[in-house]
Amino acid sequence: MKRGLLCLVAALPLLADRQSDDMKRIDAATTTLIEIMHAQDGGIPSDLMQKAHCVGIIPGMKRAGFIVGANYGKGLVTCRTGGRNRWSAPDMVVLSGGSFGLQIGAGETDVVFTIMNQDGENRLMKDKVTIGGEVAAMAGPVGRTVQAQTDALMTAEILSWSRSRGVFAGVDLSGASLRTDNDDNRGLYGHDVTSHEVLHGDVTAPPDMARLYGELERYAWKEPHTGGN
Repeated sequence: MKRGLLCLVAALPLLADRQSDDMKRIDAATTTLIEIMHAQDGGIPSDLMQKAHCVGIIPGMKRAGFIVGANYGKGLVTCRTGGRNRWSAPDMVVLSGGSFGLQIGAGETDVVFTIMNQDGENRLMKDKVTIGGEVAAMAGPVGRTVQAQTDALMTAEILSWSRSRGVFAGVDLSGASLRTDNDDNRGLYGHDVTSHEVLHGDVTAPPDMARLYGELERYAWKEPHTGGN
């Protein structure tokens, strides 16, 4: 028992460091969404934000190579949990692989994506999902007042955008994999949790999410369903 206690004490600083990194990631994700949605000549169409079941943000995704290269980034996903625009605690995720052909050379890219229907949300609950394979994906349109009603957009499960060097555009994430970062979730919440528990509102969100929730309420608000015709 003494050895187990010593191991626990030794692990506490590591858990604290991981939690600190998670908090920084939440703050970076919030800043990314604020800067993108506050842009006067671009941003994600408001009707798509209002229809989205979930929103994912990968701030500072790293990319390497010339035109075609490896991609890796950590971020978060939050989903609607019912009621008046309530959002879940963040599920910490890793996005990796794929080829975002518009980028050339090494650097970092902010990525934002929306899960547009229940099927996409259900697949998000898996430990790992392949975008464009298990989940239908396409680049999202840009513009504050775009009426995104085309057949392709209406059937896509994931729409995605990227911002690199000040340029914001739709980006196709097909070929990339999205997985839950179980270690970071454990560090953030202090115990093991599943994506299902987090994204269905069974886990209490950290206070650091308040600013991000405020932005989601501003741009992704929709009237809750009250029944009837």
